Amino acid sequence: RDYLEIAYRGTDVLFIPSDQLQLIQRYVGGDVGKVALSKLGSPEWKRRKERARQSIDDLTEKLLELYAKRETAKGFAFSPDTPWQRQFEMDFPYEETKDQLRAAEEMKQDMESSRPMDRLLLGDVGFGKTEVALRGIFKAVMDSKQAVFLVPTTVLSSQHYDTLKRRFAAYPIKIAQLSRLTPPNEKEEILKGLAKGSIDVVVGTHMVLGDGVKFHDLGLFIIDEEQRFGVADKEKIRELRAEVDTLSLSATPIPRTLHLSLGGIRDMSILREPPRNRYPIQTFIAREDMDVVREAITRELDRGGQIYYIYNRVESMEKVQARLRKYFPDISIAMAHGRMNRNALEETMLAFREGRIDLLLSTTIVETGMDISNVNTMIIENAQNFGLSQLYQLRGRVGRSDRLAYAYLFYPPHKELSQDAHNRLETLREFTDFGSGYKIAMRDLSIRGAGNLLGA
Repeated sequence: RDYLEIAYRGTDVLFIPSDQLQLIQRYVGGDVGKVALSKLGSPEWKRRKERARQSIDDLTEKLLELYAKRETAKGFAFSPDTPWQRQFEMDFPYEETKDQLRAAEEMKQDMESSRPMDRLLLGDVGFGKTEVALRGIFKAVMDSKQAVFLVPTTVLSSQHYDTLKRRFAAYPIKIAQLSRLTPPNEKEEILKGLAKGSIDVVVGTHMVLGDGVKFHDLGLFIIDEEQRFGVADKEKIRELRAEVDTLSLSATPIPRTLHLSLGGIRDMSILREPPRNRYPIQTFIAREDMDVVREAITRELDRGGQIYYIYNRVESMEKVQARLRKYFPDISIAMAHGRMNRNALEETMLAFREGRIDLLLSTTIVETGMDISNVNTMIIENAQNFGLSQLYQLRGRVGRSDRLAYAYLFYPPHKELSQDAHNRLETLREFTDFGSGYKIAMRDLSIRGAGNLLGA
């Protein structure tokens, strides 16, 4: 028989039969380098489990306290819309959908109430969640309050920063960005500006949650894809949202978040209506076939478009790049992943956005934040290894214009899929219509379950 060998502290070894691999799972608790191994048969493992159980109990108490506090807390009641607010909304260069207008109105009603807002805005990628958020930010700044736009990646941070600067250009609103791309001297000035109140809006990654970040008068906290943040970040988020109006944005929220909203503990607005002139993304799921890959890439290049090629293993990415260059020697191919030098990554993303790169070979770093209308074909290798919401988010990177878009989800030719992987891929194949994010989140809830409402 085949076994997996697991090493414990000292010389202890445990062999797991290959038909029982479901009994183990990957460690996702943080920095692997700081984890001490346990010795087989020692009481240490029981003590660790007991400490974990106790920390869950503590977290449950904090959550109960937080939601009870929000129900009784007196938050800031924002003023009704100003003439500038109405002008800002009229400046939006596109026609709003009815869902966008309704969601914005629900958000503003929450903000004008003295009860702290805790609203989930659920909508497909490209359905206009950001515009709703911008209207909330503008309303907060009109009452001399500061706003935070928290995002999970530097790419998304840069894109939202550009969007905010463009939309707020005609108004005296000071915007800053905090991410690993922010130079140290600029970061110092931004921290001072936030503390003094000279900066109205900050958009950034988890850096905006750092201990050194102090706000003069925070009024609105916006979180994009909250499930992408780690435990320590979520702890800080919980502290901030206790008395501050909070708006969470998501295309496919995790089951627990959706469960809280469906249960009425959090308010929810849904964007089901697509923008005009959009087509559903054509989704193909199959065993990997280089002939199909060649045909997909050639078709997109022939119509002057660009391609995302998703491969999530940095160690062997260069081999994939060499293989693609062998088939396509005359096109521009570049790599993008989180281990790259920040300047090199930024330059690559900029070149791709400007159309100087034909095919971007990337990890899931493009999952959020890349909004390029000329990219309408996506190829994903080893799609069986991705989560349902992750696949949906990735697929949403294409089809952001009036062109028909294609997504190819490949799995290895000789691999038998697990039932869960099969269910995930079939769900993506089934739900290709607009507004499927909510349906997919509901399916994810049924596949994975909601767990305990309090996270225990």
